[in-house]
Parts: sequence; C-alpha cells; structure tokens
Amino acid sequence: MSNSDIVHQFMTAFQTQDRELAESLAADDFHFTSPQDAHIDRAEWFEKCFPSVGHFTDHRLLQVIEADDDLVLLRYEYELENGERYRNCEAQTVRDGQIHEVEVYFGGQV
Repeated sequence: MSNSDIVHQFMTAFQTQDRELAESLAADDFHFTSPQDAHIDRAEWFEKCFPSVGHFTDHRLLQVIEADDDLVLLRYEYELENGERYRNCEAQTVRDGQIHEVEVYFGGQV
C-alpha cells in the first residue's frame, strides 16, 4: 500500500469515526500539531481531536501528493454545521505503513 493510500485510509477512518482503523494506522509515537494544538501525542489526539468530526457536515480531500519517501501533503475542504466552508493543508509523515506525525496548516474560509 502506498503512503497516499495510508493517508486516505486515515482520513476516512476520521470521517467515519472508525477508531479501530485509525488506531491501527497511528504509530505509537504519533504526534499532531495545528495552530490549536502544540505537538500533542497519540492519546491526547484520540481524546480531543478524533471525536470532533461531528462539527463537519462535509469533508473531502482535494489533493494528496507524495512529496518524498515519507511525507504526504494534502489539501482538503470542509463545511461546518453553520454552513461556513474552509480549506486546510496537512503534512503527514508516514513510515512502515503508519502515520507518525500530522501537521495542520489552517486555511481561510472559502
């Protein structure tokens, strides 16, 4: 399976709240960083961020690019319950079939 396939599966697990799949894809040393979260670990991400998908009414990947051997870049668009739409970018580090790090860069409203 390619690194972009793993990222697709991880994003699908988040969107469908398939925690078992997400846990199998998140490495033990998984870390997540965004403008709201400073390098949180796997346990905190599953507690704080994973359940937040309920705020979205739509979430779709626009682009997924394998930038090098272990870095996958993606851009996605999502809609909130209030109808506002946004785009974000992420850099995900994938090694040995698992995601080790996610860095989120918030975009603006579309």
